[in-house]
Amino acid sequence: MPSQRAPSRISLTLFLATALVPLASAQATPSTPEGTRLSVTNNTLPVEVFVESPALAEGDLQVICLFQSSPQNKLLASLDVMDQRLNGLLTTLRTTQLFRGDLGETLVIEPKPGTIKARRLLLIGLGDRASFTPQREELIGEIVYTESQRIGADAPTFAPTVLDGGATGFNTGEVAKEFMRGFLRGRAIATQLSVSGTGHAPTITKLTFLAGATHAIDTRDGLAAALNTSTTTKVP
Repeated sequence: MPSQRAPSRISLTLFLATALVPLASAQATPSTPEGTRLSVTNNTLPVEVFVESPALAEGDLQVICLFQSSPQNKLLASLDVMDQRLNGLLTTLRTTQLFRGDLGETLVIEPKPGTIKARRLLLIGLGDRASFTPQREELIGEIVYTESQRIGADAPTFAPTVLDGGATGFNTGEVAKEFMRGFLRGRAIATQLSVSGTGHAPTITKLTFLAGATHAIDTRDGLAAALNTSTTTKVP
């Protein structure tokens, strides 16, 4: 009798294995080719997601973020590439504590020609990595808008560098959504100051948001969610 049951067990095992293959494929994260630009549909502000490393993205202003960290901790992924392109400048700033990564800390750098593709680089501190949540990105977004306008960068490029900074377990779409909420808040503040005659009119005409190949779609959807629920409906 055992020899008669064996074929049915084998058949069942093969059936389950075959049935699970499409399910695993369906759950795989889609990858977007490097160099792809995804437009974020909205009526508020021209925004696109660009699959590119921050060290290689061309533009007037590139923005990256750094967590507080022991100077002995090595930079990873795109942050390491950026550091190498800058001849170790990020490492020097961290080891000398001239840039600590405190939440909201900023530093504008004018890289030497031939290092990175952007003309200027803005560092923003992300604070403590262990306690990071996507909601912190709202402050980062507001800072990006305010600093970009202050230094006259009308089309900034932003790379959250949260994953490359070692913080995992967060949905990149949620990070992008919170960032955009803050970015729009910065824009609303500039608008209000301009209307009241106490500040310059908003000058940001476009935002480029960098994302990795497996996070581009989620990032685009998160940005769209914030833009399409904003009370601001048109570019000033």
